[in-house]
Amino acid sequence: MVTERTHSREILNVAVPYPAESTEFIFYDGHCGLCHRAVRFVAERDRDGSRFRFAPLLGETFKARVPPDQQAGVSNNMVVQTAEGLLVSRSSAWIRILQRLGGVWKLIAALLSSIPTPLRDALYDFVASSRYHVFGRRYDVCPVPSPDLRGRFAP
Repeated sequence: MVTERTHSREILNVAVPYPAESTEFIFYDGHCGLCHRAVRFVAERDRDGSRFRFAPLLGETFKARVPPDQQAGVSNNMVVQTAEGLLVSRSSAWIRILQRLGGVWKLIAALLSSIPTPLRDALYDFVASSRYHVFGRRYDVCPVPSPDLRGRFAP
């Protein structure tokens, strides 16, 4: 089991038993305007939908795929469940996303990964603490995707 320490919690990269698949899940705060923009950003760059599917952290898919004892540890962070079943959150989730998008994004991921995790996560936490104020609070849990993207969103 791989873990990283987060303040008083410990549960960033934890093995989750689930059958491997090539598409990974991005779980996001469905009420966060910044998260909605982030999901659109990823969906636009993963044009064929082979890399990621999306589901809100408070949704049925998250509850079904992530054991209850691990759900509380990720709270309102952006979380990637890898094909291997690991949960990766905060700045490490974004590095994982950028790596999988490939191209110039993979280079940006490599540059970001050279920054020590505590520093990256401090910046992530700073942005997360002000995201509702700056980007607004959404009351629709899932962004309304175009018809060609709807199949990539899970409840």
